[in-house]
Amino acid sequence: MTDVTRPAFAEMSRDDSIALLARHHVGRLAFTFRDRVDIEPISYVYDQGWLYGRTSPGTKLRTVQHHPWVALQVDEIEGRFEWRSVVARGAIYILDTPRGEAELAVYERAVDVLRAADADAFTESDATPHRQTVFRIHVDQVTGRCATPEA
Repeated sequence: MTDVTRPAFAEMSRDDSIALLARHHVGRLAFTFRDRVDIEPISYVYDQGWLYGRTSPGTKLRTVQHHPWVALQVDEIEGRFEWRSVVARGAIYILDTPRGEAELAVYERAVDVLRAADADAFTESDATPHRQTVFRIHVDQVTGRCATPEA
């Protein structure tokens, strides 16, 4: 008789899910418009209930301006039966051209958060200077699932 490894699946706590989001800086952003769903990898930074990122003009920006509800998925995978996956859902807010002091303060906070992960962001040494549009996503809902191997 041989031992068979089977997965044990579980829900992750909110705290564990948030911790996973905070540990990583690359995820997959899902967005939809009418009958089309797209998913794209993005860089992000998690801070106090918000996901901050930046992008360049294109289809993603045009789409989310019409339908701002998005989801971001982040995974940690060690093996077939050893992984964690978190999905954060919320609305995306484009922060370009701030008007007024309140909007300027939000924009400046976003830039500070992004620079915490990449000190060269928005400087002459920026590796992705074409990504000038700053956004943030409010994490309205976060869910996580995990698998561990069982003998």
